[in-house]
Amino acid sequence: MLEALAFLTVFGGARPFTPRAVVWLPWAGAVAGLAVGGVWWGADTVLPAGPAAAVALMADLAVTGMLHVDGLADAADGLLPPMDRQRRLAVMADPAVGAFGVAVVFVTLLARWAALAAMTPRVALVVALWTASRATMAVALVLGDAARPGGLADTLRGAPRTAVVASSVVALAVATALLAGGPGGPAPLAGVLAGAGVVALSHRRIGGHTGDVLGACGVVVETVGLVVAAARW
Repeated sequence: MLEALAFLTVFGGARPFTPRAVVWLPWAGAVAGLAVGGVWWGADTVLPAGPAAAVALMADLAVTGMLHVDGLADAADGLLPPMDRQRRLAVMADPAVGAFGVAVVFVTLLARWAALAAMTPRVALVVALWTASRATMAVALVLGDAARPGGLADTLRGAPRTAVVASSVVALAVATALLAGGPGGPAPLAGVLAGAGVVALSHRRIGGHTGDVLGACGVVVETVGLVVAAARW
């Protein structure tokens, strides 16, 4: 669990991320969601909805060290423009951010801010979605194929598949139960489906996933979940 926290967040200290830690990714996501949700709730007590949502966004970027947003930008630059597989992988490995990455990150952050600003702060919602995002990432990691030999996704192939899937299913069930009977109930499922779409696109275009793709998957799960939760059902 400490390895998962150290990898996904600024908590947990400096620790190596080993395959056994993949089991704990969903629960590390719950911790990150609790921190972000708590900041959102606290900010809303002293600020209007818009600034409180902005503070929550900043808290998320701080808690995650912008790891997943960086993955989103790199994945957008590599998966969206028309190019061959090798060129896509090279672009995703390049630390520079292109127009596709900038545009996708901007639109994503705007959607997240708008959704948060439209809702009354709900810590349970954030915990549920952040848990679902890491559960989706963990399942994609162990059930899919790594696109780049020697990359992060490839080095973690030794994760215990059955344990990872079981942990993720339980985490998703808990996330869904947190929102059962209230507004935003379909949000985790909608987010998971959107995240699966990101992974499917990656497998189609580069023959597998990378660490950047998994990061993008997690951000998309959260963002789509927030937008769905904000809808006027």
